[in-house]
Amino acid sequence: MAKAFKGQYDNEELLYVFRKHPVVMRKGLIMFMLAILLGTIPSFIKPELSYFYAGIGGGVILGFIVAFPSWVYWYFSVYIVTNQRLIQMTQKGFFHKKVVDLALNQIQMVNFEISGIQETLLGFGTIMIQTYVGNLVIHNVHKPAHVQHELLAILRERGIAIHDEDSKNETPGIFNK
Repeated sequence: MAKAFKGQYDNEELLYVFRKHPVVMRKGLIMFMLAILLGTIPSFIKPELSYFYAGIGGGVILGFIVAFPSWVYWYFSVYIVTNQRLIQMTQKGFFHKKVVDLALNQIQMVNFEISGIQETLLGFGTIMIQTYVGNLVIHNVHKPAHVQHELLAILRERGIAIHDEDSKNETPGIFNK
């Protein structure tokens, strides 16, 4: 069987992969737009069409260079769920990589939070995973309710008992069915 990611064990099966929302690239995208705007300055100094196109071209190239590290952070920061563990791989810049490896049977609770108008409108939030060894908080997760649902389904499928607030709450109410 071919390995889906580096560090995968021979008897390990890939179940789910998720990453942060593209909103984490917002700083790079703003810098990209500012670089293009900066590229228009030569046409103000010498108002000729060739200066305008050369300036815009230079601005686009500068914009890609400035935005590239943000894209690298987003693209190479990935969360992998296998039948044995949850792996958080976070890429910061080109030469800094952080990996958190957590066994599935250490997970006690998976919650999510969406707070604020930006998170609500753009569809991102925070996943909080409580474990026996501490908490793992993942900010800016794309569709956190879906990710939480998938994680809980994987854990239940594996026979891992999760302490849900719903199972503890036995008081009748409009939210309990």
